[in-house]
Amino acid sequence: MPKGTKPPNPIMGRWRIVSMSAWEDDYLNEEVEAFIEFSGKDRCSFHFGYIQGVADCRMGDRGGEPDVEFSWEGGDGADGTPLTGRGWARLAADGLSGMFHIHDGEESEFLAKRSGTKKAGR
Repeated sequence: MPKGTKPPNPIMGRWRIVSMSAWEDDYLNEEVEAFIEFSGKDRCSFHFGYIQGVADCRMGDRGGEPDVEFSWEGGDGADGTPLTGRGWARLAADGLSGMFHIHDGEESEFLAKRSGTKKAGR
């Protein structure tokens, strides 16, 4: 790595969402395998159940541990309802843990594991 170049953020890439506190596991993979993907410096996308969106992300660290905060917009594919929200994630011993908040709606903790897949299967 050239001098002065920062190593890539370990949160970057695709993560398979394996559990969420607000929804049953069967719901998570209803349309595609549930995921959150950090694909650029300030961008990410996600899809779980019928909910999908894109986000404006801010990578950082807290207490020396990599983390990310994001605000998102998207929708509920089941009924076409537009949705917005915010969230955060950080590296944990068992993967990536975080929280999704839906504006004026539900919120859910999530746990994700590193995925080998690079593109969303929509």
